[in-house]
Amino acid sequence: MIFATVGTQLPFDRLLLAVDTWASMHRDVPVVAQTGRTATTYSHLTCLPQMDQRRYADCVAQARVIVAHAGMGSILTAIEAGKPVILMPRRADLGEHRNDHQRDTAAEMAVLSNVTVVEDSATLCTAISAALTRANDPALAARSNVASARLLDAVRDFIWSEDTRSARSGFGLRPVLRA
Repeated sequence: MIFATVGTQLPFDRLLLAVDTWASMHRDVPVVAQTGRTATTYSHLTCLPQMDQRRYADCVAQARVIVAHAGMGSILTAIEAGKPVILMPRRADLGEHRNDHQRDTAAEMAVLSNVTVVEDSATLCTAISAALTRANDPALAARSNVASARLLDAVRDFIWSEDTRSARSGFGLRPVLRA
């Protein structure tokens, strides 16, 4: 199963449309999506606008790959579960968020081996297929688990760094990852 999550604050139709496109070409792989509030319908996804913690955790546990916006909660959840994660950050220039902090976060996470960052539908479709191939290869999956521990440490450093604690939104301060 593929699990896609866009968080609960804002709709993210660009990501969900891309995942729906992939799902239309891979009907043998179930795709569950936590969609938030959206007026768009998706023909090839099992859509749930909101999930309680238990349902969300079950979806994460069952997923072979997680596709997410670049929200820290989604990233940490995927890392803690040892899952490959594909991030499509929301973009301010497309009206998906108020600034590009998700692009900054994704750029920092992209250096880690079990994180793939994409910007468009075609790249997302390719990344999902590649992640599933890696997930099915035991040698590659073992390397991903080692990378997950490193990724989790890096994200914790990112969140709890002195720069992050003292930074105020909108002042141009950006924490630096020590990976």
